[in-house]
Amino acid sequence: KVRSFEKTPSDDSQHMNKDQAEEVTPSKKESMLCKDTTVPRGEKMDFMGNRQALEKDAVDMKAQDNKAHQNNLKQLCRICGASFKTDCYKRTHPVHGPVDDETLWLLRKKEKKATSWPDLIAKVFKIDVRGDVDTIHPTRFCHNCWSIIHRKFSNIPYEVYFPRNSTMEWQPHSPNCNVCHTTSQGVKRKSQPPSVQHGKRVKTIAERPRINRGVKNQAQTNNKNLLKEVVNCKNTHLGTKLLAVDYPADFIKSVSCQICEHILADPVETTCRHVFCRTCILKCIKVMGSYCPSCWYPCFPTDLVTPVKSFLNILDCLSIRCPVKECDEEVLYGKYGQHLSNHKEMKGRELYSHINKGGRPRQHLLSLTRRAQKHRLRELKRQVKAFAEKEEGGDIKAVCMTLFLLALRAKNEHRQADELEAIMQGRGSGLHPAVCLAIRVNTFLSCSQYHKMYRTVKAVTGRQIFQPLHALRTAEKALLPGYHPFEWKPPLKNVSTNTEVGIIDGLSGLPLSIDEYPVDTIAKRFRYDAALVCALKDMEEEILEGMKAKHLDDYLNGPFTVVVKECCDGMGDVSEKHGSGPAVPEKAVRFSFTVMNIAVAHGNESKRIFEEVKPNSELCCKPLCLMLADESDHETLTAILSPLIAEREAMKNSELLLEMGGILRTFKFVFRGTGYDEKLVREVEGLEASGSTYICTLCDATRLEASQNLVFHSITRSHAENLERYEIWRSNPYHESIDELRDRVKGVSAKPFIETVPSIDALHCDIGNATEFYRIFQMEIGEVYKNPDVSKEERKRWQLTLDKHLRKKMNLKPMMRMSGNFARKLMSKETVEAVCELIKCKERHEALKELMDLYLKMKPVWRSSCPAKECPELLCQYSYNSQRFAELLSTKFKYRYEGKITNYFHKTLAHVPEIIERDGSIGAWASEGNESGNKLFRRFRKMNARQSKCYEMEDVL
Repeated sequence: KVRSFEKTPSDDSQHMNKDQAEEVTPSKKESMLCKDTTVPRGEKMDFMGNRQALEKDAVDMKAQDNKAHQNNLKQLCRICGASFKTDCYKRTHPVHGPVDDETLWLLRKKEKKATSWPDLIAKVFKIDVRGDVDTIHPTRFCHNCWSIIHRKFSNIPYEVYFPRNSTMEWQPHSPNCNVCHTTSQGVKRKSQPPSVQHGKRVKTIAERPRINRGVKNQAQTNNKNLLKEVVNCKNTHLGTKLLAVDYPADFIKSVSCQICEHILADPVETTCRHVFCRTCILKCIKVMGSYCPSCWYPCFPTDLVTPVKSFLNILDCLSIRCPVKECDEEVLYGKYGQHLSNHKEMKGRELYSHINKGGRPRQHLLSLTRRAQKHRLRELKRQVKAFAEKEEGGDIKAVCMTLFLLALRAKNEHRQADELEAIMQGRGSGLHPAVCLAIRVNTFLSCSQYHKMYRTVKAVTGRQIFQPLHALRTAEKALLPGYHPFEWKPPLKNVSTNTEVGIIDGLSGLPLSIDEYPVDTIAKRFRYDAALVCALKDMEEEILEGMKAKHLDDYLNGPFTVVVKECCDGMGDVSEKHGSGPAVPEKAVRFSFTVMNIAVAHGNESKRIFEEVKPNSELCCKPLCLMLADESDHETLTAILSPLIAEREAMKNSELLLEMGGILRTFKFVFRGTGYDEKLVREVEGLEASGSTYICTLCDATRLEASQNLVFHSITRSHAENLERYEIWRSNPYHESIDELRDRVKGVSAKPFIETVPSIDALHCDIGNATEFYRIFQMEIGEVYKNPDVSKEERKRWQLTLDKHLRKKMNLKPMMRMSGNFARKLMSKETVEAVCELIKCKERHEALKELMDLYLKMKPVWRSSCPAKECPELLCQYSYNSQRFAELLSTKFKYRYEGKITNYFHKTLAHVPEIIERDGSIGAWASEGNESGNKLFRRFRKMNARQSKCYEMEDVL
């Protein structure tokens, strides 16, 4: 055990007390002896009472003395030791706590992170004040030291005002206390000897540059002696005098411990590259604090490492003389333990042996492997286990953590103790794994990038703020489909009843044979029912809140009617990654769904308890299937999407039983396939391509009929009708010619395999109409209304002129293919004004401006999520505006629309009012959310997915 040296009086005071004791006169000694031997018993009792009174007075005087010492400490600067009684030091600052406003402003200006006085004092003066004790150290510092801190961060040399070796060393209070002597200005108590404290006195800043080297060396010598007494290893470590060879002094110093000055035993190296015996440095750190005894650089037990092997080899090759009596043999230092074990004299062996009695030097517990740590602590583990079973019901973890907590509190390491206590109470200091997962996904970090960040933060802070990847994967399972149990009543036809189904291969179940169509694609998907259940569980809070808002009973179990919007779109070209796997197309297809609204039957009416506020956001657009395939490849698309469609058809005739809010509730699903562009609608509904004579996917009009009757059409097509027409096309029951058969089936040429709702996709309608206006602008520039017969070169020149002008006036860069953003910027009054600058005829100006004005009045009706609320006036005016727009096309722009019209112009003019009357909106049912998800697909594939093609689709999904 190491005794505390704080209360031990110094050597000088011990000598003084001894001299004072010798000065007691012989007469006093004799009188005391007489009192002790000749006093009667009664008088002896009185003497004992007086003695107790004297002892009580001495205790009171000591308490007053300590109080006076603390008051004196309050008058001194912690850093330089100057007194606050002088006028220049009256302004003081606290050693602990946050910095003042002026210093904080300076630190922010210099972009420094430190915001507390202890950090600044440690940085400027190399003094650690965090371990200060109020009875030893002052708690404030002077304004002169404050100004030195400001000079440091203002890039002004401050060593002139405060040399690095001028900091104060504070000692515990003693009878010859330097602090009390200095503050009393020479007034001494009678019982106090002259003030000498380790040969030092408090110095002012003016005196410090003239430091006496002898005093400094004496202080260093006293410090070394103090450290030697702390470690007390003369009986366990070998001294340098036992070296058999007369090595140079510098070499001996390099192989000896800098604390005990013995030959290094189990050497360890600090971060500041000083070498010590392991036991010596650990004892010093425990007593003196977490610093290197040589240079006072911060040093912790966990920072200690074994020196390089070449140094250890040199150390083991030193030749030493055996210290055991009657043994003059010279042995190598590395084999000394083995040699010592051969001696029979136990006394000599115990006197000079290492801690581990020979063999390899005993390593510190923290540097051992996990297996070695278990071996060393096995006895302690048995004792803790026995105690836990006896007292705490077998809770070994609670016992160990409580012991650790008490040890931290005893060492005043309260920050770590608070963190441990938070973990014990289940309030861990780190982030929740689900939060870490959200951070990783939203910042587009790959797994390896996140792992590097996790390791860096853990190494720098020493705390596990972010959670490891395996915790993120566990949290991810609860967020993905296949986690929540559910049941279908009746069970789904041809669908497994297993609910723990996560990501599956999109080609699973596809029969492969040599004669079949070769499917060169990679596809990953969720099972449709599991994905719907996951989406509903994510919306559990909104559903329950909606029931409360509609004043419905919490115990209402349904049936709830869930309306689902389905979207599917090709992504075009996606960048290829250089990974292993089959050669797949550079195009991708994404199938997704969005829960649009949920209603519940209550009495005779249906109450809507949830409605998606942002139906075109990528946040509510749930991906269901991702495939690397071309959307024009009908066979591949059919092979991958057919299982999805089969699951959807099965869910139409069944009810979902799902626990929500602790109650088993019933859900029915209504699927509406509206998020398809015209190309994909024609693909999945078996219609001819966009250039077909049958212009519309909603009605049976031909292109000629649509150009002659621009407005008055109604929706006639449906999925069931398309199936019937396909059967007629396939079997030709009336034995008609190809033209007659084609006219009978109205453009149906393949089997429809996905049921879509006849509608308009608002986003692609906007893009298609903008493309047509872009062509009108070119023709107006070339005055086609005068001369319709022009060459391709002329048309190309008009396009270049228009592109150059739009780039100059509207900052619109020309694009190979019209995008949504380009379409939004192009369709504006400012664009028409700019285009009119290139057109000479003012009459054409008016026609073009009126056409754009009518279009801008019609556009909000099909773009808004709820036109009845957002633009009711424009909705009422839509029929008039569409008829006027059609009139302009057939008169002023007859050169372009005589006998023909574009697909989206026809849908815009003829079918918008009917669709809004049926669905309430067109914009809410658009595919814009799926288009936004396409951006995420490209980003995730580039940043987050694994390199292998087999896994990248799974990671992106």
